[in-house]
Amino acid sequence: MSQDQTDGGGPGTAPAGGGPPEYAERVLDVADLIPPGRVMTYGDVAEWLGDGGPRQVGRAMALYGSAVPWWRVVRSDGTLLPSHELRALEHYRAEGTPLREASRQAEGHIPKLDMRRARWDGRGVEGAGGAGGEGEEAHT
Repeated sequence: MSQDQTDGGGPGTAPAGGGPPEYAERVLDVADLIPPGRVMTYGDVAEWLGDGGPRQVGRAMALYGSAVPWWRVVRSDGTLLPSHELRALEHYRAEGTPLREASRQAEGHIPKLDMRRARWDGRGVEGAGGAGGEGEEAHT
């Protein structure tokens, strides 16, 4: 992963002493596959892998996610990651990720992701493993 792909300041500064464990490596590999302008939820990644759940994916991203486009792995309700909202928002706007503008009453007027339009199901990836979008509603 090149520094050009990430801003180096997102979630997940790896703990000292070696690289990520095998599960975290698999999570990071999926995050790397997500195209610009699209997102997968923590649960989508777990489903794709056929292993773990949203919390395990979230933990892997929290510890090691700065090595990948971390802003593309998101909460299922489309809210932006607390304390990383502004950096993520810069990426979303640069990549053309569909957003739903916040109402004027919303605290901080931070938009949410438009999950119906931004969610990616992994179709079109050569050698894609895991569920690849099966099971749940279409992630388009």
